[in-house]
Amino acid sequence: MHSGVLELALVLLLAAVIAVPVFRRLGFGAVLGYLAAGVVLGPDGLGFVQDADRILGAAEIGVVMLLFVIGLELSPSRLKVMRRSVFGAGALQVATCALVLGGLLMLDHFHWKSALVVGVALALSSTAVGLQLLSEHKALNSDHGRLAFAILLFQDLIAIPLLAAIPLLGGARNQTLHWQDVAVAIGALALVILCGRPLLRRVFAMVARTRSPEMFTATALLVVLGTAWFLQEAGLSPSLGAFLAGVLLSDSEFRHELEAQIEPFKGLFLGLFFIAVGMGIDLDRIAAEPGMIAAGVGILLLVKFGLLYAIGRVAGLASRQAMMLGSVLWLGGEFAFVVFNEAQRALLLGSANHDRLVAIVGLSMGLTPLLLIALLRLMGGEHAARAEPGPADEVNPDLRPKVLIAGMGRFGQVVARLLTAQKVPFVALEVNPDTVADLRRFGNQLYYGDPTRPEMLRAAGGAEIAVFVVTMDDPEINLRATRMIRRLYPEARVLARARNRQHAWRLMDMGAEPFREVFGTSLELSEQVLRLLGVSDETARRRVQRFREHDEKLLRDQYLVYDDEAAVIQTSRDARNDLMHLFEADAGSEKDAPPER
Repeated sequence: MHSGVLELALVLLLAAVIAVPVFRRLGFGAVLGYLAAGVVLGPDGLGFVQDADRILGAAEIGVVMLLFVIGLELSPSRLKVMRRSVFGAGALQVATCALVLGGLLMLDHFHWKSALVVGVALALSSTAVGLQLLSEHKALNSDHGRLAFAILLFQDLIAIPLLAAIPLLGGARNQTLHWQDVAVAIGALALVILCGRPLLRRVFAMVARTRSPEMFTATALLVVLGTAWFLQEAGLSPSLGAFLAGVLLSDSEFRHELEAQIEPFKGLFLGLFFIAVGMGIDLDRIAAEPGMIAAGVGILLLVKFGLLYAIGRVAGLASRQAMMLGSVLWLGGEFAFVVFNEAQRALLLGSANHDRLVAIVGLSMGLTPLLLIALLRLMGGEHAARAEPGPADEVNPDLRPKVLIAGMGRFGQVVARLLTAQKVPFVALEVNPDTVADLRRFGNQLYYGDPTRPEMLRAAGGAEIAVFVVTMDDPEINLRATRMIRRLYPEARVLARARNRQHAWRLMDMGAEPFREVFGTSLELSEQVLRLLGVSDETARRRVQRFREHDEKLLRDQYLVYDDEAAVIQTSRDARNDLMHLFEADAGSEKDAPPER
């Protein structure tokens, strides 16, 4: 089994399929499930895998892809909106935690460079676990949830220069760093930053015109892994290359499509990464040094909790909210595993200290969900920890788009222009790359992507959308998109363009509200015809409104019997007679009415 690649893959997948649902059901999250699976499969567990380092090397692709996705989400405009919380509270948290933890490490005879790297790494919290805990306890929109998100965002940012600095610090300490190495690294960064944006956008535009999903996927993987390899060859972290590629594409029309393409690979490789980390946890070390490991976990949690509590209070949180902030972010983070591995490669960290730190961070991640449950009970339940939503601030989630327009043809463009004039934020998806390029030249904010694909809707923020506007021209594609939206987001409203009555009835079957594409324009023309025939403006307007109401009612009545052609025809005849009688009655009342003065 140890030598068979197929057997190894089956064991890893089986462990993930079993462990992750169980841990999520228990409220511990997927990350802890992966870690536990790795511990069980590793050399100190059942021994299915003896060479964890070989798996870890391949699984680090998941971290590279994670940083690419983070880069895609960190557009300059978003950072500008959140700058105070991100660069204020976030920078303060990392700086203070790194200073205190690094100082304690120096007291334990760590070299100052090692203490600096490890101190910053320990200051980082788990984005995956933290956000999941906030989501599970419905606290993402609370005051402490918004501040926690901002701090995690800064931690993601600071992890990039930290990873880039590790090989440089290691080389400097061992007197192997030369000015030529620095020049090569800076030149590689400059080349990626200056040339990457126009080159990458042109490449993806060419690939999008092929209308080949597999080619787009292959190109996305090539860009992520290629930029990572390029900076690795220049002596920097491969994760930095992937992050830069994401940032360069964050405001492009391909952002959501790229995220949708990379997300499955990222999740798979990141899960494999956590399994490999779990395999690397030295249970023998924990058993041999239980006091030291327990003390390390206790110091990490107490230091970070105390500093986070103070930062929360300075940021204006109530005492309970500040405690919740500390209890969500006091754990170690997944980036710490990457940093420890890089530091060990750069000879900044010995094997024994590496194993101790991995065990400390892993245990802190495992204990946090349990400690949070205990804290909530101590505080009197979750409702006691939730605050009423405060005024909008830099990280207010209400600033996120609540409308998604699927299809930016002539129909969708009118909706988009009206929303833009009202300053209503929205997300627009269009599958035709030429249409995307043309509309973006006029300042329209839309993205390339197929709204019939579930991963595309998720990447575009479908979970936050309140109203979906489906305006594709092809009725079948229109129906597929509506069906997918209703399945993924049953609570959202769906307003859909309908070609005709039959199309409208099928949309109504899915719970969507149909809008017939030529109905409104036809009524406007009819109203003008009546005016040209001598009917007064008020009478023409009233009769057209009567007709609209009558036809909308007929559409609903026919929907109840639309699978019976005879019933549909009879309903139409009855409605036509009723409408004629209605207009005759109106005409009679108009004759009896006194003339206008």
